[in-house]
Amino acid sequence: ATILAVTFYLLLFSTMGSSASSHDNTIPPLLEAQDGQELATFAGGCFWGFELYFRRIPGVVDTQAGYAQGHVENPTYEQVCGARSGHTEAVQVLFNPNQVSYGELLTAFWTRINPTQKNGQGNDRGPQYRTGIYTHSDEQLETANASLQQVRGRYSEVHTEVEPMTCFYAAEEYHQRYLVKGGQSDRKNSKETIRCYG
Repeated sequence: ATILAVTFYLLLFSTMGSSASSHDNTIPPLLEAQDGQELATFAGGCFWGFELYFRRIPGVVDTQAGYAQGHVENPTYEQVCGARSGHTEAVQVLFNPNQVSYGELLTAFWTRINPTQKNGQGNDRGPQYRTGIYTHSDEQLETANASLQQVRGRYSEVHTEVEPMTCFYAAEEYHQRYLVKGGQSDRKNSKETIRCYG
């Protein structure tokens, strides 16, 4: 999520007679895996489009935008966006491994990002937009490292980090399903172009 996009969002609300205080800044509860479900966590630049991308994948039960791998507890969007907390914008994915495997989610992840770009994706620049795979088990870590080695065989430089997840904090409610709230479809297998600002 870029500063430009946030400015646009604030201006939109101000023209409707609202203010920044109209944002829902409550923090939703974290996703919990139940009944054979699993969690995966990925960072791929701005979490708005990245979350919508994963929501469209069959077998994905739910998603949550948030902040991963930082050193500040309960960070705010402003802290993360200002690169003051050490976190990266990330998406946590709750999935049914009987319908989509962790390996398939990794393939989807690599398809969506540019692994050669350091500390950013596209026009979003800074460590808060770095790419990463943050694992929830030894098995996930082994699978993620194997996929990383395959990707390294195709590029001279790869700047995507693969490491066990140290922390994940849900982003404020107004960031959750941001583009869906703006009218974009999260229907499974949708091929509709993901537009960054909804």
